[in-house]
Amino acid sequence: MGKTDYVIRVSDTPSDVGARAWDGLLAAQAHPTPFMRHAYLAALHESGCASPATGWDARFITLHRGEVLCAGCVVYLKSHSYGEYVFDWAWASAYQQHGLDYYPKATVAVPFTPVPGSRLLAVDEAARQALLQAVQAWCESEGVSSAHLLFASEADMQTASDAAWMARHTVQFHWHNSTPGYADFDHFLQSMNQEKRKKIKQERRKVAEAGVTFRHSQGADISAADWDFFYRCYAQTYREHGNPPYLNPDFFHRMATTMPEHWLLFVAEREGRTIASSLIAIGARSTGASGLFGTEDRVAYGRYWGALEHVDCLHFEACYYQPLQWCIANGYQRFEGGAQGEHKMARALLPVKTSSAHWLQHPAFADAVQRFLEREGDGIQNYLEHLEQRTPLKKPG
Repeated sequence: MGKTDYVIRVSDTPSDVGARAWDGLLAAQAHPTPFMRHAYLAALHESGCASPATGWDARFITLHRGEVLCAGCVVYLKSHSYGEYVFDWAWASAYQQHGLDYYPKATVAVPFTPVPGSRLLAVDEAARQALLQAVQAWCESEGVSSAHLLFASEADMQTASDAAWMARHTVQFHWHNSTPGYADFDHFLQSMNQEKRKKIKQERRKVAEAGVTFRHSQGADISAADWDFFYRCYAQTYREHGNPPYLNPDFFHRMATTMPEHWLLFVAEREGRTIASSLIAIGARSTGASGLFGTEDRVAYGRYWGALEHVDCLHFEACYYQPLQWCIANGYQRFEGGAQGEHKMARALLPVKTSSAHWLQHPAFADAVQRFLEREGDGIQNYLEHLEQRTPLKKPG
């Protein structure tokens, strides 16, 4: 068997892919996240949250040499563009206006999870290139309009560029700890300019003066009652916006059962009542369960929140200040705030460029999208430069 000869397998269920082999491959990547773990993807599938019924029809494409897993990714056939956070509605509309079908399309992504990280898991670059070739060949055989590699790592983006996929960029806001690390939250505040430092203190004071206190639980210490309360808050947030939640109680039950070490829960209380909660994912394990992520990967991810009562500035406290305070106390290097949100800059989450790659089967539309992306890319770069001039941090000197 030649160096680049692989056996390609395509499965529509995660159970056909060995969890240990998949997670071992993930651990070897430069940018692993908990959201690409086999247990996370399986929970999305088995809970019905990401399933053909919800428009997320999974295909696990894997490359093997003998029985050794050399590369793998999950591709979703999509009948819509919801839950992706990289918006292509205009592309779909253009297809429709020309009498062409944009859906189904294919996405290489983690459903409902705008977190950058490795998507094309591979033992080396040759295997990664072969995996992307297998994905494109599968898309061509299925007759899908396009394929989209979302929130990809640098290595993934380089492989996609080599394959002539088109790059697209968006902006997120991430907090970074200092080196060697802030001593405490007040030390962190000293890094900010006076206006922003004063604003944060005022916001925290409003929550405290409203009689709100916080407690947090991590991993297996999160009780079943707290998981249930969190879901009430999470679902309430979606109801207030007139939408059903993407994730159901069964999914979170599976998280509590299969990968509890990756979760941190903050609960807000007032006058003996629980009134709000925020759920944070953590990328490094404080226990030695399997050592999937090392201490160099101490990253926390703001994921879900909700409140049953309104308290001014409670969202900022639950979703930013409490998690940042925890990150500082526990030596975490980064906190990722999720998709969009310029308001995060005032809380010292600074702009970061995230990337995706796209392949369109129709040549004329591919050319049109390429021209659009070049214009959009210039706009993103200008936007980043504008944001960097508005830094909330003290100017050096």
